[in-house]
Amino acid sequence: MVQRIVKGARSAVLSIQGEQIFDDLRLGDSVAVNGVCLTVAGLAGGAFTADVMFETLNRSALGSLNIGGRVNLERAMPANGRFGGHIVSGHIDGTGVIAALRRDDNALLHTIRAPENIMKYVVEKGSIAIDGISLTVAGLFSDSFTVSLIPHTAKNTTLAEKSVGDTVNLENDIIGKYVERLMQYGPAAAKRSSLTAERLLELGF
Repeated sequence: MVQRIVKGARSAVLSIQGEQIFDDLRLGDSVAVNGVCLTVAGLAGGAFTADVMFETLNRSALGSLNIGGRVNLERAMPANGRFGGHIVSGHIDGTGVIAALRRDDNALLHTIRAPENIMKYVVEKGSIAIDGISLTVAGLFSDSFTVSLIPHTAKNTTLAEKSVGDTVNLENDIIGKYVERLMQYGPAAAKRSSLTAERLLELGF
């Protein structure tokens, strides 16, 4: 829960209170708040404080948090831990807006409208993080996608509390972004180089 918000001209300091993740939390640790990776700058009374810079406020929905509001919290995965879900770095790509909500038996379907720079990495049955929650894309459209929440996810996160029109943080699967980068610059860089397979053979490699 958001305990306190101190806003600066282009930054903010958040104070977050909770229970489950605080047993061994230390200064300098990383905690994802609604999917945004923040650094613990202070610890006191079952709460931690974190500095939020302008870039984070500009790219995410953290700037719209209110005192008393619930947030999703997740610690960084330890190297010796079990890996579940997909790779989530806590580096938000942008935001989306909940366009529709629909219940389907025990599942809750969310349709999220997102800009083109996010939609181009979304694939059906692929993964996307919404407010830090790793979810599977159930449906894909030109400017939106649908995810399905099972009862466990709805109970243990804040996504089921959202309404149509609410803004959410979105993080695409990082693998797609790396592939795109390599496709754009890898071949081009190779063409610009005079070092070829044939030249390597000539040099004895």
